[in-house]
Amino acid sequence: MTTNAPRPEVLRYTAFSSTPDGGNPAGVVLDAAALDDTDMLAIAADLGYSESAFLSAPPEGLGGQEERAYTIRYFSPKAEVPFCGHATVAAAVALAERTGPGELLFATRAGAVPVEVVEESGTVRATLTSVEPYNEKIADADLTEALAALGWPAADLDPAFPPHVAFAGARHLVLAAATRARLADLAYDFARLETLMHRLDLTTVQLVWRESDTVFHVRDPFPVGGVVEDPATGAAAAAFGAYAREFGLVPEDAVLTLHQGEDLGRPGELTVTLRPGDPRVRVSGTGVRIS
Repeated sequence: MTTNAPRPEVLRYTAFSSTPDGGNPAGVVLDAAALDDTDMLAIAADLGYSESAFLSAPPEGLGGQEERAYTIRYFSPKAEVPFCGHATVAAAVALAERTGPGELLFATRAGAVPVEVVEESGTVRATLTSVEPYNEKIADADLTEALAALGWPAADLDPAFPPHVAFAGARHLVLAAATRARLADLAYDFARLETLMHRLDLTTVQLVWRESDTVFHVRDPFPVGGVVEDPATGAAAAAFGAYAREFGLVPEDAVLTLHQGEDLGRPGELTVTLRPGDPRVRVSGTGVRIS
């Protein structure tokens, strides 16, 4: 961006909540064509949110409806990330308020991500469909280091949930707490966990506790983004849905509810939908403008 060029408007939305004081805030720039990587990182750092979304024209051949397809990039205060669910929802809600609900298509670094936006009784809800997921076993030594950085004894893990790296656009280490109290008590070694996450190319650590067959509570440390904890993490929710299905923890045809942000005072709700015969995962939530 040239020094004389006007700075584009930076919108502020929260995702996975219908009120501004819940969910996960994101910056949204609907026209980032004039911004370079340094500009986008500076805006994200200035906002201080876990991620911000920057939209520009779609790449040739992406498809989608005219003027409803975009390139989208995501920056945390410290670095670019390949995919971010809550900033995708925030951007989709922002676009829907200007061009109406319907189908959107985003070109991300992880692949094409379609989003459906609907409005019901004044509430806007966006549903993203992930790229194809995968799961990857974590080495014993890396698991030991992750638990040491978290300050979690191995005995505090739920043995029904095998520790794995799960991907549905970004990589997340899934660890399940045996109790809600274990999940609530989060005071980790920021630098130590950050070092491990960089080595394993992780975006967050997805910490989960199972309340019932389809209801989970989750938390996501995010030191690689310069944020202690992400309040609501759509990319991790998609990865977790694929992980839970692969290990038979939930049915192939299931709707899961993930509660996140309660321990931060920013409660949010993420809906994860699994469909038989489709490896992709759908994550939906409401969104609203903050200012």
